[in-house]
Amino acid sequence: MSLLEHVDGATNLAKNNEVQLLVFKIDAAEESPYYAINVFKTREVVEAKRHHLTHIPGCHPLLEGTIVLRELQIPILNLPRWLGVELEESKRKMSNLLICDFNGVVIGIRIMYAYRVIKKNWNEMHAPDSYRLGDDGLVINDTRLDDGSLCLVLDYEKLLSEVIPQAMVNIDVASKSLANIAVPEKLKKGTVLIAEDSKTAQRHLKQIFDHAHISYLIFNNGKELMDYINKIKDPSLIPAVITDIEMPEMSGFTIIQRLKSNPETKSIPIIVNSSMTGDNNKREAASLGADGFIDKTKSENILPLIVEKMNDMEMRLLPR
Repeated sequence: MSLLEHVDGATNLAKNNEVQLLVFKIDAAEESPYYAINVFKTREVVEAKRHHLTHIPGCHPLLEGTIVLRELQIPILNLPRWLGVELEESKRKMSNLLICDFNGVVIGIRIMYAYRVIKKNWNEMHAPDSYRLGDDGLVINDTRLDDGSLCLVLDYEKLLSEVIPQAMVNIDVASKSLANIAVPEKLKKGTVLIAEDSKTAQRHLKQIFDHAHISYLIFNNGKELMDYINKIKDPSLIPAVITDIEMPEMSGFTIIQRLKSNPETKSIPIIVNSSMTGDNNKREAASLGADGFIDKTKSENILPLIVEKMNDMEMRLLPR
């Protein structure tokens, strides 16, 4: 699709605390809202009418069925229905399928049409408190288009966890992950700091840390986390920082840059926990100084990774 052919590289965007979004609509009506998704979670947009939909008996009501695209069987999720909109048959025939990749889980979501690709600085992305009332919210943050129109960014991980829960975190594995591992005293007694804007991902991380009886604080974006760290008298007591990449106000890449460039915080292990698992993002995180990278769908392995990186950091700090 032409809209996705001229997207900037993730590395260049990261250095400038920027993000590129694919803006789309789920209904052709002029008054219907605009929605957006990070372009690096998308593969292509295809016309729905050109692809045979195979229905699956007894499946989740949001799972319409599957299509075969380039020899890959792809589940199709009904995004309009998730948002309380039922498309008439005539509109369904006009609709498109946005093919997305979340940590290697490829899905299609039904949309009406792709509008354009926009570039935004993360400080232009906002997360009003009204989006965070309870665990049922579908919107993570918003931004404005050039004409002033509101554009909403959805919690696509919530949609995935509802429709294809087996693609998400295995909490049972997480609860056993530290069984045979010696947990450092600093981790037992300290508080891990987490920057994550998705309520779904927050819930998974809470379950993991609660089961392990390890203290943590969760911040809704990178700016809140950095503001908190800047107020701590001795940040060296922080056992680890976990950060998503794409967040309003301040991205995870900016967090890594700032913490690793500060002598007082450069020794804190930083683990990236993201659904943006492309090689470019992993290389960029590592080049900025991140100590580890883990897919959000494999967050059950995050505590052993933290222990490993804390031990590595301790070894590097020993006098030679």
